[in-house]
Amino acid sequence: MRLRTQVLLLQLAVIAVSLVVGFGLVIAGADDRVREEYAQRALAIAQSVAADAEVRSEVAAHPGTRVKASDLLDGPLQRQAAAVRARTGALFVVIGNDRGIRLAHPEASELARMVSTDPSKVLSGSDDVTTDRGTLGESVRAKVPVLSADGTVVGFISVGVSTERLASETRSDIIATSLLALTALGIGAVGSALLARRWRRLTLGLESDELAELVREQGAVLHSMADGVLAVDADGIVRVVNDRARALLAVDAPVGTPAADLGLSPRVAAVLATPTAEPLAASVGERVVLVSSHRVRADGRDLGMVLSVIDRTDVEALSREVDSIRSMSTALRAQRHETANRMHVLAGLLRHGHADEALAYLDEVTGTGPGGALLTGLDNVREPHLHAFLDAKAAQARERRVVLRLGDQTWLQGALTEPVVVTTVLGNLVDNAIDAAGSGDGTGAESGTGETGEVEVEVIADDDTILVTVGDSGPGISFDDPDDVFAEGATTKSGAHVPGGRGMGLALARQIARRIGGDVWVADAGGQAPGEQELGGAVFVARLPGVLAPTEGTESSNAGELGDTDEPGGH
Repeated sequence: MRLRTQVLLLQLAVIAVSLVVGFGLVIAGADDRVREEYAQRALAIAQSVAADAEVRSEVAAHPGTRVKASDLLDGPLQRQAAAVRARTGALFVVIGNDRGIRLAHPEASELARMVSTDPSKVLSGSDDVTTDRGTLGESVRAKVPVLSADGTVVGFISVGVSTERLASETRSDIIATSLLALTALGIGAVGSALLARRWRRLTLGLESDELAELVREQGAVLHSMADGVLAVDADGIVRVVNDRARALLAVDAPVGTPAADLGLSPRVAAVLATPTAEPLAASVGERVVLVSSHRVRADGRDLGMVLSVIDRTDVEALSREVDSIRSMSTALRAQRHETANRMHVLAGLLRHGHADEALAYLDEVTGTGPGGALLTGLDNVREPHLHAFLDAKAAQARERRVVLRLGDQTWLQGALTEPVVVTTVLGNLVDNAIDAAGSGDGTGAESGTGETGEVEVEVIADDDTILVTVGDSGPGISFDDPDDVFAEGATTKSGAHVPGGRGMGLALARQIARRIGGDVWVADAGGQAPGEQELGGAVFVARLPGVLAPTEGTESSNAGELGDTDEPGGH
């Protein structure tokens, strides 16, 4: 038998037993209550008749046993008794004298005869209430003494109510009580059935053992998953959160906490509030996660939202490394093409006997090399990672028809202690600048090259801190608040689908810089015509402390060698 059926039957049994016991006690005492009620009514009638002055005088006028029925038949006592009986509905109203002789009786043949029950108690001056059988049958009767003016008992009044009438009243009370009990039982049964139905709906039709097994399975599955799962009900209260979700979202609040109090980042909170089937990238502390959500419904009811969380930190790091490798490959490919072209020129000149022209051509390219032709001033960057990185970015920019140049104050000497951090931050800023400058809104100042825009990078070292400034000739930042460009998901780019969505580069760059105590900010939102601001586009500045270790012979402060400027790059 199903548990909800057992509970329903148990509730009905409890209600039935309670009603039987309660109403049984009421019914058991019904006869006594009705009998007492009728006895008190009879006593009140008798007392009112005994207090009547005419009755008292007439009873006192007929003492002893020598009483004639003919004198009583149409006498005032007989008429008074008949009137009271008719008015009150009593079975009888009997008036007796001091010897127990009837002076009034419903049946005329009983007048002047001795009463059928013992009158000694009432004639002694006490009221007497009993259930007894007389000439008119069994009745509940009350006897009250009739007193003379001097207080002497001169007779009595006996008023009776038929027990048949009493039994009829009792039966009516029992029937009414039983109907009430059945009505209460019916209401209880309906309430129990509705409660069982609600229980079934709340438990989705599952039995107790199924629910217990489901909870065990849920705990085993959820806490063994590699992905994080966080579920809230329709009221936004956390109902499920596994260990992985706690670790990825930095949640330590217990189950039962409102989602608004979990301290989720704005992007994660927005995904939790609105069903989002397409995973979105979000940063939580030092982690990058993909979050998605969907609404759960069952039997037409909204059960709440489930948020899925996937760790993308390692993938993001690998993506950055792949980007760096791709940039290097691009640079190498560009250098190979450049070298091949020069060799073809030299081979042609020599093959046709133009030795002087070949020597002049060699003089022109001597000392510049493929990298020098791409990025003037790169010799000022003596850190190998950044040297190669900037060389690669220059080649990448040239393929995008953008000129990448180094600022006049660029100078860096030493060794990077955090090369991934520096190249990640610088790479994001340069990539965004190249995208902006290559959008077709550049100046094209390099005549004869066909480039459409310019990007200027300035790198300065101050002890162990690197200051980076990146400006472009693009259209500038279009957001009302320039700082919104660092928000997760904020982007103006379009194109191929990117897992997790676009708009994470600058957010990650700022997050990485702040993690080591630095920062990335907008120095100029751009949008000016060239001349008002050197390139006209946006200018970003990054400060990266503790990422540079000076090499032997390095100046203690490269910035001091460059004039201690507070505004790198002159932007």
